[in-house]
Amino acid sequence: MIFSVTILGSGSAVPTPSRFPTAQFVSCKNRSILIDCGEGAQFQMRKYGLKIQSLQLILISHLHGDHFFGLVGLLSTMHLLGRNNGLTIIGPKGLEEIIRSQLEIGYSKLDFEIEFKQLEKGDISCVYEDKLIEIQTFPLNHKVPTHGYLIKEKATELNLKKQKVIDFKIPLSVIHQLKSGKDVLDDNGTNWKFKEFTLPPKKLHSYAFCSDTKFDERIIEHITGATVLYHEATFLEKDKMLAKKTYHSTASDAATIALKSNVQKLIMGHISARYSNELEHVKEAKHIFDNTTFAYDGMTIEIGE
Repeated sequence: MIFSVTILGSGSAVPTPSRFPTAQFVSCKNRSILIDCGEGAQFQMRKYGLKIQSLQLILISHLHGDHFFGLVGLLSTMHLLGRNNGLTIIGPKGLEEIIRSQLEIGYSKLDFEIEFKQLEKGDISCVYEDKLIEIQTFPLNHKVPTHGYLIKEKATELNLKKQKVIDFKIPLSVIHQLKSGKDVLDDNGTNWKFKEFTLPPKKLHSYAFCSDTKFDERIIEHITGATVLYHEATFLEKDKMLAKKTYHSTASDAATIALKSNVQKLIMGHISARYSNELEHVKEAKHIFDNTTFAYDGMTIEIGE
């Protein structure tokens, strides 16, 4: 049940031989989630040994091509591989119309159902929840409506100290309440303290995804305390004016957000093809937030167990 992220694409709008456009495969509590789907995402999944058919949920940040142009190809491949399980796609207004039109014009009829969930500009909400995980969305500051995502583990029942439960012959009627973190006074007047018979709760982990955005401290309230933050760092500080003009961030911007958000680790990405490597980005960011690295295609980040 490892919580991990595999980077399928770490580049920006112009692909390079070493960096595909943005796409990330998230595994969390046996849920498989794709965040953004740039060109070639399905190829990258196969290259890095990730199961395409395991995907249950796709999150799209915005409608710039390098973040969703790979989607129709991925859906077609799922169909050709015999998928019949449904799929949920969450993204901005207009995404469903684009994808369904492409499929129709291309005479592609899928053998599985797609449920689209449309996000409105400025949406701050929970977009997915089950008993083990929760996904929240929040607005980013880009040229078009753009959505960040926070994937969080949810608290589960406490684990019992099994031998102690056996030794004290705790009734079954009491055990469930102890696992829920509640003290129990039974009919015989015995006061069972949950802390005596359970292990400390597992630390909960979270992953924040902030794709294309200019520097904007308003996102801090939505990602504070995240285990790992992915934040775009398209440019270096020497190209700050270009970053502002294109509504993108510098490495310093990403590091400042990480520092102010009190996250544990920063992963930068979406590097402009104008740079031959990411070394200066990492150097620039580390002056502000030391626990920083730059994403590369095929990189896997373990967030928690």
